[in-house]
Amino acid sequence: MKSKSFAGMRCSIAGALELIGDRWALLVIRDLSLGLRRYDDLRSSTGIPAATLAARLKHLEAGGIVERARYQDRPPRDEYRLTPKGRDLWKVSVALREWGDRWDASGYGQPTVETVDRDTGRPLKLALVDAETGIAVKPARIQLRPGPGADDTIRRLLDPASGATS
Repeated sequence: MKSKSFAGMRCSIAGALELIGDRWALLVIRDLSLGLRRYDDLRSSTGIPAATLAARLKHLEAGGIVERARYQDRPPRDEYRLTPKGRDLWKVSVALREWGDRWDASGYGQPTVETVDRDTGRPLKLALVDAETGIAVKPARIQLRPGPGADDTIRRLLDPASGATS
């Protein structure tokens, strides 16, 4: 069964999901960000069926997230690399991993990857920071408000007087 398209929906999350595709695509993005480049390596790492991998790579390429680069002419062989747009998904990957670690989503009880400061070795965690000062903001201080592209539905959802937010 084909999923409903989010194309045209006035929501950045929906638009991002439309570009990324599905859960297989996120694993491909994960592996590309870890340094894998070749089709067989991606397939081996994820266990993804060949036809599914080919389709996800084409989808990610069409969305500007992945690019192909020829590394051999005879026979022709390509490798895959994240574009700047694709590399910028690292925050999404870190957020998903941190959430999965916190709630033991893998069921193995321990994280398989840790994010640490290269110089100190101390653990790092993703945070929202004040764009002007660079200082992390506590979750209790975070508020959503309608942006310039908001429609009436979003304005109603984010209007504290409407009672629609918690």
